[in-house]
Parts: sequence; C-alpha cells; structure tokens
Amino acid sequence: MKAKMLVYALPALLLATIHLAGAQQAKKVPRIGYLGNTTSTSAIDVKSFRERLSELGYIEGQNITIEYRYFDGKVERLPELTAELLRLKPEVIVVIGNEAIRALKNATAETPIVMVSTSDAVKRGFVASLARPGGNVTGLTDMGSEILGKRLELIQEIIPKLSRVGFLWSPTSPVATDNLKDAEIVARSLRVEILSLEVKESADNGKAFQAATNQRADALLIDGGAFFTAHQKQTIELAAKHRLPTMYPNARYVMAGGLMAYAGDRSEQYRGAAEYVDKILKGAKPAELPVQRPKKFELVINLKTANQIGLTIPPNVLARADKVIK
Repeated sequence: MKAKMLVYALPALLLATIHLAGAQQAKKVPRIGYLGNTTSTSAIDVKSFRERLSELGYIEGQNITIEYRYFDGKVERLPELTAELLRLKPEVIVVIGNEAIRALKNATAETPIVMVSTSDAVKRGFVASLARPGGNVTGLTDMGSEILGKRLELIQEIIPKLSRVGFLWSPTSPVATDNLKDAEIVARSLRVEILSLEVKESADNGKAFQAATNQRADALLIDGGAFFTAHQKQTIELAAKHRLPTMYPNARYVMAGGLMAYAGDRSEQYRGAAEYVDKILKGAKPAELPVQRPKKFELVINLKTANQIGLTIPPNVLARADKVIK
C-alpha cells in the first residue's frame, strides 16, 4: 500500500517541483520601463533601442518585458505615468526628454534610470557630473549652448543677410528659458537678433508663426521639448505656410517634411540606451556609469522643402549634409 502511494505521490511531487521552478523562472524575467512622448514620433527611436537589445541577447516577451508609457506632450500626465511605472517595480526605466526625466527623478531616488534626449544634464541637475553621475540616473545627454550656436551658424550660412531669427519655445520644457538665454548670447556674437516666441498651447503655435512673419524674422529656430514633438505636424505645416526657413531640434522633423536639423545621431543614442540597460541588468550601478554626450552629429536637409519655400541651399552646405532628402 505504501509503495502504491509512493508511486502516485512521486509524479505529483515532480509536477509541483516543475511548476514551482517555472514560476521562479518567470519571476526572473527583467522588466524595463519606457517613458516617452508620443508613439508616432518615438517609433523610429524605439526600433533602434529594441534592435540593439536584440543584438545584446534580449528578446522582448521572452527574456525581458518592456512596459511602454507615453504622455503625448501633456506634461501634467507625467506624475501619473511615473507612479504607474514605479508600481510595476521595473529593474530600470528608460526615459525620454527633459520633462520626463525631471518628473521621474523627482519621483524616485532608487529605481535605475537611463535618460535619452536630454540637454546638458549636469547644468540641469539631472546628474552630478558626466564622469560620475551619482544617484540613480545615467545615460545620454545632448550638448547645451554649443549646439544652439552651430544651428545659428548654419542658418546664417544659408541666409547670408540674416538679421533676425525667431526662437520658438514652450514653458512646459524645464530648460526652455535657459536655451533662450543661450541662443541670445550666441546670436549677439553673430550680430543676429533673437525674437522670443513663447508657445503654451496649440493655438499659440499659429500666432507665433504669424508674429514671426509680421516682425520680419528671416528664419526660425525651434527649441527642443515635448510640446513641439507632440505638435510636429502642425509646426512643419506652419513653417511651410509662412515660407519660413526653419531649423529643427532633430532629424525626425526633417524626415517628416521640415527644412533642416543639426543634432546628435538619434539612432546611436537609442542604441546606446540599450547598452546602458544591459549593463544595469548585469549589476552595474547608474552612479558609476559615465554619462555620454553625442559622438556623432548629423546635418539633415530636406531639399524638396527648400524648393517649396523658394530657398536655395548653398552648394557648400549641401556638400556637408549627412542626409539630403530630395
């Protein structure tokens, strides 16, 4: 009788052991949070991020889980979304942009954070230093006033008689006022006037472009940030309508029909974010992972858009372009 009971008990014990092992194995699948702006504008960036993760041996749905959240330019949603992600207890959160990193940094000092598409992270207080960021934040950060200076110089090369440039900015970005001041300082050295154009909501965008036209701006410089990303299509259409040569903060705008952009290579940045995630999942501490600045910059020009607004791009500028859309 005892032998028979043992025969029945062993398979049951074996099944229970297998079930327990499976449950333990499932718990070991790392969870990654991803906090971005909009699904449409993030699609290319997410693709680069996932491709690099795949190269590093991570397959979404198999040995990692990624929880995506988007705030669609509505910064008031960020506290809710950050809290939602933190409740999931991810091993690491990848966060896109200044608005989102500020909200997440305020929400946690423990969960590892990998930032992307932020500007001058040390100056903004996101990290203590590039070499030793300290705290729970590391990742990739863009240049500060240097990049604004280069963008203004390029506009001046395209429009030799440049005298006034409209600077479109939104107060929803925590770095916008600093960027405006930096742009004004650089512009003075180029003997160019900056026309400040503040945009708080969608309706203001049209008013800002009309103000730029009325005040005879020769060109526009669009600040980075969640607002203009969320209103990318509207911004590009207004620039075309007013026939204003416009410099955008990244190549996505140009691919969508904007005139030109000069910025760090976004694909490389998002691939780099995947590498940070890999290191953190393997035990590295964000505080000890140096923050990277862009190693590769790209000038992207949409020649079709230039022709539509009646602008001739000088051959020497075209020759330096990394990508030309015809």
